Amino acid sequence: MKTEILKIENITEDLPLIEKAGRVLREGGLAAIPTETVYGLAANALDPAAVKKIFEAKGRPSDNPLIVHVADKDGAARLFAGTDERFEALAQKFWPGPLTVVMKKSELVPDITSGGLDTVAVRCPSHPVANAIIKAAGVPIAAPSANTSGKPSPTTAQHVADDMSGKIDLIVDGGKCEIGVESTVITLATEPPRLLRPGKVTPEELKEFLPDLVVDSAVFSELKSGETAHSPGMKYKHYSPEAEVVLLRGSLENAVNYTNKYGNAESVAVCFNGEKEKFAVPAVEYGVENDGLSLASNLFYVLRKVDDLGFSRAFVRCPAPVGLGLAVYNRLLRSAAFHVVDVDKRLPVIGLTGPTGAGKSTVAKYFAEKGFYLIDGDILAREAVKNREVLANLAKEFGADIINEDGSLNRRLTADRAFSTPEKTKALNAITHPAITALTYIEITHADRSDSKGVVIDAAALLQSPIVNMCDMLVCVIAPKEERVRRIVERDGITVDQALTRINAQKSEEYYIENTDYAISNAKGEDFHPMADEIIAQALK
Repeated sequence: MKTEILKIENITEDLPLIEKAGRVLREGGLAAIPTETVYGLAANALDPAAVKKIFEAKGRPSDNPLIVHVADKDGAARLFAGTDERFEALAQKFWPGPLTVVMKKSELVPDITSGGLDTVAVRCPSHPVANAIIKAAGVPIAAPSANTSGKPSPTTAQHVADDMSGKIDLIVDGGKCEIGVESTVITLATEPPRLLRPGKVTPEELKEFLPDLVVDSAVFSELKSGETAHSPGMKYKHYSPEAEVVLLRGSLENAVNYTNKYGNAESVAVCFNGEKEKFAVPAVEYGVENDGLSLASNLFYVLRKVDDLGFSRAFVRCPAPVGLGLAVYNRLLRSAAFHVVDVDKRLPVIGLTGPTGAGKSTVAKYFAEKGFYLIDGDILAREAVKNREVLANLAKEFGADIINEDGSLNRRLTADRAFSTPEKTKALNAITHPAITALTYIEITHADRSDSKGVVIDAAALLQSPIVNMCDMLVCVIAPKEERVRRIVERDGITVDQALTRINAQKSEEYYIENTDYAISNAKGEDFHPMADEIIAQALK
């Protein structure tokens, strides 16, 4: 498919182009259009076949509901199953503008548009080009962000072209988007009403009309296993560049120290205006620290620039979650898959790793007895694979039969396949690590609020995981190969050959020793406690 680009600079003079875009949408095509928030990938919201093209072009999960865009309040009325005085007041105040309202849907709205829910999300954009195209189309328009699913949202026509050329009929170039982050989403379908996604319209502004408004927990954390996404942007990882994102919360001085300590030639600092000269690694600025609109309008542009410049990791300064800064903070949380480092208040974190069967758990329990908060990577891995997205990706990689009839993961069958070759192990890690990292951050946050002396993270694949960046000290546990085989056979009830297959899929003992700060030998007959005590003393300094 050849994607045509229409440049619109004047609504009146370019009316034929607007009518052309409207006709494409009315006839079931796809067109990327500018809005005041981000560029949207538009299709006729009432045409299931057209809406299906959106999911195909984006690679978007079909259970993720779409926002329907209308030209005015009357256009929304026929999409809702009933009326609500609160909606009337909100529309009067904030429409056209960056506010999306969720209510029970009418029979006009296809299930594919609403993600199978009995509600529909609707907004009226204020961008003159978007509004004119909706009127020209004569139908309500479903329009999620016009990017590949999961990537930073597009705020320029070039961003759209980078992701969508050859996949859609039209790109309407209306210039750079003013706000730069998606609309605020609230639901009136629950009592009390809830803020599902923050945006330009802030909770403080909304509470004038909705005094009982509550902020949904998903604004600050990932959805629980099996929990339904009632709004776009609620998935645990979203808005993310190819580079790993690490969100730094705290003072400039400590953010600089942390970045300079853990950064390298492939790292970049994403900071506030006037700060980039303080970092030893390359740095790009994304706005004025306490100016939410400045940060929002540049956020996705800069995240895309990180990839364009070829960096593999971005350390991003965290804005205060107030006003429009809440929306920026929310997008960054998901961009970083909840990998947030509090650089001002951190317990010492020891990363404990080593080859399978070496006895990490025994050493980890000793650290816990000495007052350290224990984070068990195996437990978090079991939690991570309850996530529907993670399960779906594992089934795609290792076969649908790894999913039990009750929807849970067959861990032994998955392990047999995932540890059959180093390549398969790498694929397993790529799928599970983002979710495990998010859970690890939450556990470290809990530790910070406890009376613990420090944190120890027991994780076999620590050195290949983003979690390694959370650690102040790295320790490996080693043991002779024959002893490891015996332990694995006894522990997991498998054969010697199966145990050897798992061992051979992992890195060598030398790899762990070379890439950690300390090594603890846990061979039979050896006392590991003196070495562990020395490590604890160093950590607590």
